[in-house]
Amino acid sequence: MKVKLENLGKRDAWEKAGVILPAFDVIRMRQQTREHPVWVHFGAGNIFRAFIADLQQTLLDRGEAECGIVAVDTFDVDNIRMIYGGYDNLTMAATLNADATVSLKLIASVSEALVAKWEEKEDFARLTDIFENPSLQMVSFTITEKGYALRGLDGAFTPAALRDIDAGPETPSHAMSVAAALLYRRWRKNASPIAMVSMDNCSHNGEKLRNAVTDIARAWVEKGFVPAEFLTWLCDEDRVSFPWSMIDKITPRPAKAVEELLCKRGIEDMAPIQTPRGSFVAPFVNAERPQYLVVEDHFPAGRPALEKAGVYMTDRDTVNKTERMKVTTCLNPLHTALAVYGCLLGYTLIADEMKDADLKKLVETIGYSEGLPVVTDPGILSPRAFIDEVVRERLPNPFMPDTPQRIATDTSQKIPIRFGETIKSYMADPRRSTKELKGIPLVLAGWLRYLLGVDDQGNPMELSGDPMLETLREAMKDIRFGDPASVGDRLRPILSNPVLFGVDLYEAGLADRVKACFEQEIAGPGAVRSVLHKAMEN
Repeated sequence: MKVKLENLGKRDAWEKAGVILPAFDVIRMRQQTREHPVWVHFGAGNIFRAFIADLQQTLLDRGEAECGIVAVDTFDVDNIRMIYGGYDNLTMAATLNADATVSLKLIASVSEALVAKWEEKEDFARLTDIFENPSLQMVSFTITEKGYALRGLDGAFTPAALRDIDAGPETPSHAMSVAAALLYRRWRKNASPIAMVSMDNCSHNGEKLRNAVTDIARAWVEKGFVPAEFLTWLCDEDRVSFPWSMIDKITPRPAKAVEELLCKRGIEDMAPIQTPRGSFVAPFVNAERPQYLVVEDHFPAGRPALEKAGVYMTDRDTVNKTERMKVTTCLNPLHTALAVYGCLLGYTLIADEMKDADLKKLVETIGYSEGLPVVTDPGILSPRAFIDEVVRERLPNPFMPDTPQRIATDTSQKIPIRFGETIKSYMADPRRSTKELKGIPLVLAGWLRYLLGVDDQGNPMELSGDPMLETLREAMKDIRFGDPASVGDRLRPILSNPVLFGVDLYEAGLADRVKACFEQEIAGPGAVRSVLHKAMEN
């Protein structure tokens, strides 16, 4: 059995393999979507395939929707051509349950998959037609936090952003420029209302998206590429809204065990591939069962009935509180702690780290002892129940092939929110002091130790991708493993940078402790374990 449209009719064989099939007419859905598109999604990766596309599939299965989602990618052409195109836009979704079972479902809610590059003339023309269609209600994004970044640490536009600003809306390359250019085409055609919804795992994601898109548009106005009336329309949130959201579902790289399971059940051609751009993708996606999506309910053109698929539709303040709860306390900081120390200590699975008494105590300290006392309760989800599920079920799930190396990606972009916000809360509360914090400074020191590219045994260690990696490693180039004295004052520019940590760690009263931990952790082989164990023992 191959994941192809022509094989969907073989229901008995699929059911024998334990695969849940779509309950709607896929061909009819695609025809309807082509004529009356409702939803476009940028960022056609695993979180989209395992979660967001499944939300629409639920609505289609129940007769609550007639249209699917148009999947778009601005980065990896090969993902669209080889994975979506090679499998008729179908995805095999494998849910890795904590009881060691695997649930399989064929996701068919993607109507078409397009490359959002102006050089891809046919795809970009089709995407333009979609944006010009008044039926389009929403455009969502999962492009990672760095996908919204148009400016460097100095606040100036990056070279990529400047190139798009100077070129105008006809040849956009950056995802934010593409979004602005397509919105310009919509405004020029009919100025129909629309919602632009970031579903990325970052704080104030709607604000980040709005700021980036309007920054590009404003620059185009200043250069005379577009009229000021376009920017006025774009800035009117009753015409173009940018709802905030909170998303949570772990979707790690495709696991060999899942591929082997699919093969045993007679499902062919499921082997992962690495695209020429370096992306590691597969015709299947594996993910944990728990999932949460909270969205600000501000859609000027209407929207799918997402609440009927389990999405929390609410106001911006509640979204902000829920996102803050997860990102600053209940999940994301725990992930980052496990990421940096897992890499240093030679772990390759998050679940295995949770068997390590020191690491388990570290995440419990950061979450329960340091985070929960200052977290804001959003009302719709309990912070303690959420973190209980994370610590007791999600992180220890042995059937989740998630790695610290994956989570360590783009850590510089995550640190300010995941730890900086809690530090700010302690600084702002007269009843508290940052002197109470011991887990958070330890993680910050561990991240800097990680940046040396040497594990706890003194062996070279490959570092995960990060837009600040070269800059930070250059700043630390004279610090030597095995020589704490080489640190000197070299960390001061880093520790005092509020862009990196959300605060100046010197002003927060944490810099000296972070530096001291770092110096101890570079003393020699085994020093990281020694520092970690001593800190968690006390």
